[in-house]
Amino acid sequence: MKTTRQNFEQFKLDSLKSAKRVVIKVGSAVLTTPRGLDLRVISRLIDDISLVHDQGKEVVLVSSGAVAAGCKVMSSCKLKPELTYKQATSAIGQSRLMHLYDEGFARFSKVTAQVLLTRDDLRDRERFLNARNTFLKLLEWRVIPVVNENDTVAVQELKFGDNDQLAALILNLVEADLFINLTSAQGVFDKNPQLYPEARKIDYIEDITSLDLNSLCEGSSAEGTGGMYSKLLAAKRAAQIGVPTVILPGKERFILEKLFQGQNVGTWVLPEEKKISRRKFWLAYNLDPEGKVIVDKGAGLALQKGKSLLPVGIKEVEGEFGKGALLSILSEDGEIIGVGLSNYSSADIAKMLGCKSSELKDLLDESFVYPEVIHADNLLLKAYF
Repeated sequence: MKTTRQNFEQFKLDSLKSAKRVVIKVGSAVLTTPRGLDLRVISRLIDDISLVHDQGKEVVLVSSGAVAAGCKVMSSCKLKPELTYKQATSAIGQSRLMHLYDEGFARFSKVTAQVLLTRDDLRDRERFLNARNTFLKLLEWRVIPVVNENDTVAVQELKFGDNDQLAALILNLVEADLFINLTSAQGVFDKNPQLYPEARKIDYIEDITSLDLNSLCEGSSAEGTGGMYSKLLAAKRAAQIGVPTVILPGKERFILEKLFQGQNVGTWVLPEEKKISRRKFWLAYNLDPEGKVIVDKGAGLALQKGKSLLPVGIKEVEGEFGKGALLSILSEDGEIIGVGLSNYSSADIAKMLGCKSSELKDLLDESFVYPEVIHADNLLLKAYF
């Protein structure tokens, strides 16, 4: 059903009222000035978040700003693109940033906890669940976790990219109900307002998958690694698991208070009607494919209908991998159909190409075999990521 203005207003009020667990992400462009951390903005932000927390809501804060803060402290050391420079400045800035949050929230008798993550912490299922349990215990204790990427130890290949994408993964990790992304912009505009004075702010985006993100995202923030494209991409991922996003001007006074009063601020991105499971979200966005299987047309059509991938439909396997590896599933034309967890190693799949499931026991000389190479429960189609 197409969303009308009236429907949207009711949805907005219902979402704000019912949201129990909120992830708030604040970017470097909000937290910093050319002279360093913007202490007034940080103080106001703490006031605002405390008001939300006082409503009984659980809050996870994903905060950028460590690298920018470190650069200003080491003003004689110009930041270079090499990873080691970012790691060193992050180590300097993170402690200063966390000190401000600790002292600021203590004014309202609130406790904070620093949580630094790398992508490796979320891609391993056991570590993912351990992290989740830690977050849930902190929230149960009414603690406000302050999350950032652990830049000091992260290697380039295992970085999240930016904190917008980290926040989207945290949404799934803690099973949040609402995502608030504080940025330097007033919201999302139909055109770049820096280039087109007539640009209008969009109050809500109903179907983000149909939106041309590039047309709205010329240019990027002066600080940090993300721009509006990154924020919309994170909102798209949130929408896929049924979580609404609000993109707000983070430097505006009392912006969170205005939001929860139901005022028309920022831009809402509405959730998808057909959402994916949180486990499939984890598959799509936390893991990297270790190999590929090329399937025939019949298998591709079956997958589109929600079926499992059987060996009879596999034409070719690429790469070396073990059981449980994430695989890309491609058509014979080379188009990506989806990704999924393999029940078999690459060596075993090579033996069973085009075979029926009933032949696998004899073929592999095993007493127990899976009838499918990738079960439908462990498979996500390209249309969803």
